[in-house]
Amino acid sequence: MQIKDMFAKPIDREIQGVIIVGQGEETNISQELEEYVVTRELQKHFADFFEAYKKGIVGNTNEIGVWISGFFGSGKSHFLKILSYILANKEIEGKRAIDYFIEDNKIADAMVLSDMKLAAQTPNDVVLFNIDSKSDSNSKQNKDAIVNVFLKVFNEMQGFCGSLPHLADLESQLTDVGKYDAFKEAFEDEYGAEWEKSRHKFDFIQDDVVEALVKIDFMSEAAARNWCEKATENYRISIEDFAKRVKEYIDKKGGNRHVVFMVDEVGQYIGDDSNLMLNLQTVREELSKECKGKAWVVVTSQQDVDSIMKVKGNDFSKIQGRFATRLALSSANVDEVIKKRILAKNDTGAETLRLLYEQKATIIKNLIVFNDGVEKKLYADGNDFAGVYPFVPYQFNVLASVLTSIRTHGASGKHLSEGERSMLALFKESAVKIMEESEGAIVPFHRFYDALENFLDHSHRSVIIRAFDNTKINPEKKADDVFAINVLKTLFMIKYILEVEANIENITSLMIESIDDDRIELKSKVEEALKVLQNQMLVQKNGSLYVFLTDEEQEINREIESQNVEMAEVINKVSEMIFEDIFSDKRYRYPAFNGRYAFSFNQIVDDRPYKSNQNYDIGLRILTPWYDGGNDDATLRMMSGTRKEVVVLLPNDAAFLDEIMTYLKIEKFLRLNTSSQLTKYETIKEAKRTEMRERNSNAKLYLTESLKESTIYVNGDVANLSAKEVTTRINEAIGRLVQTVYSKLSYIDAAFDETNIRKMFAQSNQLKLDLGNTGEPNQHALDDVLSFISGNSQIHIKTSMKTIKDRFMSSPYGFVEDDVHWLVARLFKRGDLSFTVNGSGVTIMNKSADEIVDYIVKKQYIEKLLMEVRVRVPEKDKKAVQNVIKEMFGTSLTTDDEDSGMRTFKNYSQKRLTDMQTLEVNYNQYAYPGKKIIDDGKKLMQSVIQITDPMEFYSYISKHQDDLLDYAEDYEPVKAFFGGEQKQIFTRALDMLEIYDDSKTYIVDKELESIVDSMRSIVQMSVPYREIPKLPDLRNKFMNAYTKVLEDAAVPVKKSIEDDRDRVFEVLDTKEYKDEKKPRYQKMFVEILEGADTCNNVSRLRAYADKASALKIRLLDEMNELDAKLAAKKAKEAQEAKKNAADATEAHIDIVVDVPVKKTKNVTIKNVARTSSWRLESNSDVEKYVEQLRKRLLEELSENDIVNVEF
Repeated sequence: MQIKDMFAKPIDREIQGVIIVGQGEETNISQELEEYVVTRELQKHFADFFEAYKKGIVGNTNEIGVWISGFFGSGKSHFLKILSYILANKEIEGKRAIDYFIEDNKIADAMVLSDMKLAAQTPNDVVLFNIDSKSDSNSKQNKDAIVNVFLKVFNEMQGFCGSLPHLADLESQLTDVGKYDAFKEAFEDEYGAEWEKSRHKFDFIQDDVVEALVKIDFMSEAAARNWCEKATENYRISIEDFAKRVKEYIDKKGGNRHVVFMVDEVGQYIGDDSNLMLNLQTVREELSKECKGKAWVVVTSQQDVDSIMKVKGNDFSKIQGRFATRLALSSANVDEVIKKRILAKNDTGAETLRLLYEQKATIIKNLIVFNDGVEKKLYADGNDFAGVYPFVPYQFNVLASVLTSIRTHGASGKHLSEGERSMLALFKESAVKIMEESEGAIVPFHRFYDALENFLDHSHRSVIIRAFDNTKINPEKKADDVFAINVLKTLFMIKYILEVEANIENITSLMIESIDDDRIELKSKVEEALKVLQNQMLVQKNGSLYVFLTDEEQEINREIESQNVEMAEVINKVSEMIFEDIFSDKRYRYPAFNGRYAFSFNQIVDDRPYKSNQNYDIGLRILTPWYDGGNDDATLRMMSGTRKEVVVLLPNDAAFLDEIMTYLKIEKFLRLNTSSQLTKYETIKEAKRTEMRERNSNAKLYLTESLKESTIYVNGDVANLSAKEVTTRINEAIGRLVQTVYSKLSYIDAAFDETNIRKMFAQSNQLKLDLGNTGEPNQHALDDVLSFISGNSQIHIKTSMKTIKDRFMSSPYGFVEDDVHWLVARLFKRGDLSFTVNGSGVTIMNKSADEIVDYIVKKQYIEKLLMEVRVRVPEKDKKAVQNVIKEMFGTSLTTDDEDSGMRTFKNYSQKRLTDMQTLEVNYNQYAYPGKKIIDDGKKLMQSVIQITDPMEFYSYISKHQDDLLDYAEDYEPVKAFFGGEQKQIFTRALDMLEIYDDSKTYIVDKELESIVDSMRSIVQMSVPYREIPKLPDLRNKFMNAYTKVLEDAAVPVKKSIEDDRDRVFEVLDTKEYKDEKKPRYQKMFVEILEGADTCNNVSRLRAYADKASALKIRLLDEMNELDAKLAAKKAKEAQEAKKNAADATEAHIDIVVDVPVKKTKNVTIKNVARTSSWRLESNSDVEKYVEQLRKRLLEELSENDIVNVEF
């Protein structure tokens, strides 16, 4: 059965390929309406549109904006035209547009159909137009471009001139006064041609227009000529005025008249011009405001309003609000339209196809297969096969993507509706190509190219055209259907899409022309064709993918191929890819102790080190197919053994090298930028960047596979490795090499770090580890380190930490720094090593544990820390220390460790020194016994503490053993003296002696003197400790005797104090202020008496009598001063009274003479005599002292009126 006989309608019937608004509207309207397919998506859009439109019919609404969006193939222009047919309610071949929907049951929802009928019955003036075609050239520069186009089509809808708005205004006025037809007749009489056909030539027919206007008596000739002159000027109309004109028109028509502006491709017209977009929304807004739902604006655009607008904030929100009804059409259901409109089968054809599918379902499923990750629909069952035959389901979605990509990359025009083909037309024309063939034939994908060819960019078409003239591609000079060229067409079609990867398997599936094709044979033909196309540089292979090349891409590829890339550059890139990406491990981690040991290795590809300054013990060498050295088995065995390397020999497949070579050439080409003059250079350059990334990815994939399949040599033998994963294989091989090269790494059986070292030094004795019966950890490593240092010590060389690390961190040990640090620290702690830093010895006595650990672990000391085997202390010196520490401090050493012993002894010595310094403070107040012992002991302890070298320490203690033991014996009584009651007893005795010594001049008492002599003999002893118990009794006797002496001495003192007191009160009692002063004076004398009562010192007791005498004189002087003040006060008062009396009367007043107050001075006889005693031996002595007293008294009297002498 021929394919053409299978269809319900002739496949070759005339169908409009693309719907263009404003083009051939009357030609195929009936066919359009009859064959229009209302998909599930359109059912909803019809419902939304007519529900919104009904609001303006039954009432008022402001929501009169409709935005229909959709990309190519979605049918938005067709949808707009169908809406216009329904709203215009045209009668086509005896039926209204709505009738086609009713009779064919196109609308499922009765409510929607009811809304559509209401809209069709409403009088609508539909203004359907493509805004770009109706717009004047360059009019988009005008910010009012949108309203100008709307005015133009509105005028045309009324039959007025659209291109010349001045004429349209004239025609409107003539219509309003009923003279428009008369004007047209008058014009035709004058000019000889119809007005509608001539008005566009207004500049040349102005005289005839004037004559016609005058003839119908509409204007005078002058007015008409004046109007004609103004009609040539620029025309301006505001959007508000335009909206009012539409409102006037609607009002004139009456009867719920509606005007619908249906604007196709507004998105193309507006582009990214926000001014035009805002102009459009303002038109919609003003029409809404003026017409209240009687004027509508319905627009289509390639994109939704969200995408096409590039305005921000509130402006964007306003625009969205102006087009509340937004209908987005997609290409997802385009297959439904195509199936129903052109692929619908008659019963015979459908049955034939279903039976064919049942017979060959398995063959078909295995014939058309795709091996990429994107889903491509294939035949679901027999019904599906019959529904889409002779096409394959995947072709609907893939072709939609192809058309979108061609619009972007390969169409001669930028917008789809302006010259591109609809998918409907492409499927129809492709089916027509094979309609003469029998069932089983399938439309291969390249057939769609033929239907598109005339609409493609020249740079794409020319490649195909020239391919026909290429004898390598078309040796038979065929004019059509050349297999290699069909492959080339297929590659072009899928060049820019992501849905299909252009590998051989997928290309083969796209080339299937019949369900009876042999896929294996077809694949072979495809491979041969691709080789030919590659050789002719029309196709490029990127990994497993093949890419169609345009003319410009071919030119660029030739330039890329000419770029010079050295082999070294390729190998460097291989190194980078391996060592930074595929096998990025920079060090091999030994499995013991959780990867504590990480070994760096040299990285080499062929003979080129990946990085400079690689000087590690082991290496990894990768040999590529380009390696020009020996790569036979014997050579590689020797290489892996003698060089301490893992040698990886890659298979002899240079695919990854070729990919990297191409990658580097592209990279160099892009960097040099040599073809920037090409018109599409930037686009191609971006594609080359993508290709470069793909090449790099391919190279990595191929190289990874080569590494998986490589032969690996290690330790002079081929490594039998079970793993396939690259990192695992190489690490396993390096692990074997490490076990051989670092053979003594096993000497480390316990892992320690700085924390363990610090804990070790924090312990007072030897390191204690819970090792069971295993003994010292890392014993073999300790032995080797000690042996190495010992060897240097024997030749008088001190070993630095750096030397130790260089030795034991390299092969055959491979220890880490923490290992070396711990080993050295352990040997030092055990006493096997001695340290020096900057020439000074380091011990646990002169440095803290933290300082010693810092010397060991910190890098700043790596060359400053020197070590040697330590010389041991003689046993006799150790015994001396043990003996002294026992006798002196009452303890013993618990370890044989020399440093610990020295540290313990010095710690005790320091404490003893501190104790003695504390005791020494007591001697600042009293002459306690034992001062020399303390001084000598301090010197001994200081000498011990200052020693830092263990050998010197033990020798010093041994040499001064007797001195230290003598000191220990003498110190104990001193310590006991200050620690017990003896000090208090001794102190009290010293206090008694001090009191006695202060008063002994005034004491004559034999008993008391005897007691004092006994006490003094005891306290002056150098070692008085046995006699101190006698002091309490002597002190008691002293107190009794001394108290008696004190009491006797107090009697005359108290008598003198009381006499002085009585004398003061005797004088005070004569004074008028006695009551005021008496308490104070009494208190002063009471204080002196109380002091005398409590005084325990005879010499001090006598001073109280002197204090009382001095107080007496002071108080008498005080009273004299008060008397003088009172006398002066009374004299002043008397004088004032006299003055007052004189002023009051002129009577005779006796003259009163003021008597001056006399000055009185109180002195003691002792002060006057200026001596405390007289020695009289003769009469002359009496005369002498009396004369001296007389002179003194006269001197006192000469200075005072009254001298009061107190005895």
